[in-house]
Amino acid sequence: MSDETPGRRPRRGPPRRRPRLRPLGAKGGRLGAGQGAATPYGRGLPSPARSLKSSGAHPDDRDPQLLDSAMKRMISQHGWELDLRVQAVFGRWAELVGEEVASHCTPESLAETRLIVRTDSTARATQLKLLTPTIVKRLNVELGDGIVTVIDIRGPHLPNWKKGRFTTRDGRGPRDTYG
Repeated sequence: MSDETPGRRPRRGPPRRRPRLRPLGAKGGRLGAGQGAATPYGRGLPSPARSLKSSGAHPDDRDPQLLDSAMKRMISQHGWELDLRVQAVFGRWAELVGEEVASHCTPESLAETRLIVRTDSTARATQLKLLTPTIVKRLNVELGDGIVTVIDIRGPHLPNWKKGRFTTRDGRGPRDTYG
């Protein structure tokens, strides 16, 4: 019995040797001082691995960044500083003015340095007008100086009594104050 596999012809002679790839260089294929390894792309041409720029031991833009610095850079690149200030006022409104005042008024918009606040009654609008200087100081301490300089306080939304195409100017409308 032979240990041959069925369907294959037996090999005769010495086993085949595969040629070994050696780096090109002087002195019998060995690399000398200052010579780089040969690449399959030919001598003198950079391999794809060498053409990529690596940062090495020094900081680089591709290195992992702290989340705080990356977020600040992204916010400044997109110009979102003002939008974030506005949302900081709206999101922290109850904390900035107090729970009791915040339960009866809501900020509507912040255009430049003017904050527009809507109240739920005319009595609360009057109370808030008296508290305006205190609220402006508190907002500037919490959010930064000059973000809010003027607070425009508006009463509740009232129904519109204009019905149809024709109306009278300077009409007194219904005789109720709505709040």
